[in-house]
Amino acid sequence: QVQLVESGGGLVQPGGSLRLSCVVSGSIFSINTMAWYRQAPGMQRELVAGIFSGATTNYADSVKGRFTISRDNAKNTVYLQMNSLKPEDTAVYYCNAGLRKYFTDSIKDYWGQGTQVTVSS
Repeated sequence: QVQLVESGGGLVQPGGSLRLSCVVSGSIFSINTMAWYRQAPGMQRELVAGIFSGATTNYADSVKGRFTISRDNAKNTVYLQMNSLKPEDTAVYYCNAGLRKYFTDSIKDYWGQGTQVTVSS
């Protein structure tokens, strides 16, 4: 019943910006981590940015200084602000959440369906 839904993808010119959102819904006890991954054509999925419940963040070297991840715990939502976009940022972006559905459960990963980001002139 847990569902992750991404939004905010689209077509943007190089140097432009996009803001991705991911809403986690369903029966959830707690969300430990939230993250954004991406997969470009012909490439394997890679971690873009992650954020822990305490707001500690980490980023892939390729996006440091350009992307910002944040979360709204009250809304079970994670965001990815992407600035100074480059053609090499083109990919399907996937939302990931590590969460517990019940306090006795171990943390399990859940994935969204992905949203397309295309950076092109």
